[in-house]
Amino acid sequence: MEIITSSKNEKIKNITALLSSKKERDKQGLFVIEGLRIFQDTLKTAPGFIRDIYVSESFLKEHPEEDILFENNGSIRIITVKDSVFNSISQTVTPQGVLCTVEKPEHTLEEILGGTKFLILENIQDPGNLGTMLRTAEAAGVSGIIMSRDCADIYNPKVIRSTMGSVFRMPFVYVQDFTEALRRIKGHGITVYAAYLHGGEAVSGVQFDKKCAIMIGNEGNGLTDGAVAEADKRVFIPMAGQIESLNAAVAAAILMFHGIA
Repeated sequence: MEIITSSKNEKIKNITALLSSKKERDKQGLFVIEGLRIFQDTLKTAPGFIRDIYVSESFLKEHPEEDILFENNGSIRIITVKDSVFNSISQTVTPQGVLCTVEKPEHTLEEILGGTKFLILENIQDPGNLGTMLRTAEAAGVSGIIMSRDCADIYNPKVIRSTMGSVFRMPFVYVQDFTEALRRIKGHGITVYAAYLHGGEAVSGVQFDKKCAIMIGNEGNGLTDGAVAEADKRVFIPMAGQIESLNAAVAAAILMFHGIA
């Protein structure tokens, strides 16, 4: 079993690059997951995507017979890393001692449109929001997620942590031309509901169509006028008090569970 003792090791440098650079993730077709829970989940649901497993020396001492590390029968490379080196690349406050390089799952719009329930995202910028939306979409029974190309990178470490493994189970795609994608979606008989603060119908009174998509816009600015113009219907969430709007991930959750789940 290989042991890495220096932060200057090329593999460690590469992990650092994958964690910090979208360009590098795109170039290599890889990203990084960290933590025991998401590692276990990935090994169960998407083992074929795992490239290398990195574990700290202390992790191996604490889990000398950890079956999940070896049930791959040697098909996945396991690399031991000195604790201080592992801690230097970890992005968590309390490193758990296990991370992996993983191949990026790929989906197409046509593949995703084979389902019936969708979440459409325009210019979502907060990694935590995006990850939470992915996780919530899985829980709500969404078939797939369609994102404008200016949304945050789904393979950003903060997004990956927020998804809690949903990144491997929830099909998603970035589209280059958002307006064209919306028209293709509607062309498949899917009704698009835009979350909109300035008019439309209260979500409590909406009977969502069997084939439908909920569209959520940027955290600060909401949906663009062009996106709203392409929607079939506008819906809003009634709010008490002096609150003008909800967090984008919270609004998406309410609409998904009302219209899809």
